[in-house]
Amino acid sequence: MVYDREKAVEYAVRWAYGRNPQYYDYEKLGGDCTNFVSQCLFAGAGVMNFAPVLGWYYIDANNKSPSWTGVEFLRSFLVRKSGGPGPYAVETGMAEMEPGDVIQLSFDGVRFQHSLFVVETGAKKGISDILIASHSDDQLYTSLGTYIYAKIRFLHILGVNAH
Repeated sequence: MVYDREKAVEYAVRWAYGRNPQYYDYEKLGGDCTNFVSQCLFAGAGVMNFAPVLGWYYIDANNKSPSWTGVEFLRSFLVRKSGGPGPYAVETGMAEMEPGDVIQLSFDGVRFQHSLFVVETGAKKGISDILIASHSDDQLYTSLGTYIYAKIRFLHILGVNAH
């Protein structure tokens, strides 16, 4: 299946400064950034993975996969080696970023703690040319260059598995 980057970005723009009532807001439970990124990915992918432990899904606030809201778990799901439904990605460099991709930040240099959603990239795709949307510090069309972090990783969505 094709990942619809346009739909994913439209969703990000619509909900960057708001909360979709269909999803719980985890802001007071550690942050809502990866929940928001998962919502954006789902808008572009249209399919969830209901595998009990290693899947990627949201049914309600108490029935969701760890990968739906957890930074490290989302990365593990996206770059998984086995198939199964849902979006899949490759960890890559900044130059490969496109609208609809995911960036994750580590502030302490040990573990990754924040997920960002790419909404626009400039011609050079330098750090100031990549614009993101996020929750847990609600942002829209904010330059990646405004963030201070110890480590960064770029997840380029390659497509969507239907089954």
